[in-house]
Amino acid sequence: MSDEGSAAAWMMLGRTDLRVPRLGLGVMVWGDMAAAPRWNPARNAYGPTSSVDEQREALEISLAAGVNLLDTAAMYGKGASERRVGELTESKDVLIATKFPAGFFSRAASLPATLEASLARLRRPVVDLYQIHFPSRWMSIPTLMNLMADAVEAGKVRAVGVSNYSAAQLRTAHAALSRRGIPLASNQVQYSLLHRQPERNGVLDTCRELGVTLIAYMPLASGALTGKYTAANRPAGWRRYSSVYRGNGLATLERVNATLRDLAAQHDKTPSQVALRWLVQRHVLPIPGAKTGPQAADNAAALSFVLAESEMDALNTASS
Repeated sequence: MSDEGSAAAWMMLGRTDLRVPRLGLGVMVWGDMAAAPRWNPARNAYGPTSSVDEQREALEISLAAGVNLLDTAAMYGKGASERRVGELTESKDVLIATKFPAGFFSRAASLPATLEASLARLRRPVVDLYQIHFPSRWMSIPTLMNLMADAVEAGKVRAVGVSNYSAAQLRTAHAALSRRGIPLASNQVQYSLLHRQPERNGVLDTCRELGVTLIAYMPLASGALTGKYTAANRPAGWRRYSSVYRGNGLATLERVNATLRDLAAQHDKTPSQVALRWLVQRHVLPIPGAKTGPQAADNAAALSFVLAESEMDALNTASS
């Protein structure tokens, strides 16, 4: 089996010296979400959270498959996700990615204190990848990048990333960090077979030009690419109102899922594994969520096979 197709496949994160797996683990809904606001996606978009034992099993299965990068954020459940990650990963060989800020109306000056609080919840002296969760009109990108650089120089952050940044914002962040001699490691954006905007808005091309890894959140389009959901069988929670399940979106979903099912049968895999593999072979780092061991195992198997160029073309055509 080629290295690209093996479960132990690794990549360098951007132009940093941080070696990461080709697939990560999204843990937004881990932890006790009782304290999370009612509008929080962790409570409304993905159904009830799983138990600590189920999350522990998801972690162990992921680690056994070489998937040791966990992505969380200070905002997830008001720190509940970070707290659970700290509880389950203490003394384990894992890479942790988390995000600033802790709230939508935070100011840049709160970054050092927010980082300290995240480190305490994570039970770690350093975070492997610290990301700005989203651009904000009241937080200057150069100011944020200088604070990030300070954290790197203080030994509290290994690599700096951003999330939901446009191509122009990405260039601004990259330039600001470059002035401090620090590479911008990553930009985490929504990207999947059903959400290919990064290819059209310049984000993917800019990442490649600047040597920034694109991390894909919602790589299975909130479960739409698992093959479980149709117009007659929509998911519970907020997801059921997604444009994916209406009009042109539904037509695309059915076309893409038909192709995924065909390729999955040929490789003896699941549709979701094929959808994740499409991203991996586009040199993107997907971070699908997993609340249970079986979900984690299904995700990790995306690293165990390779799609032919003709199969990649078929997926590109179906999702265009």
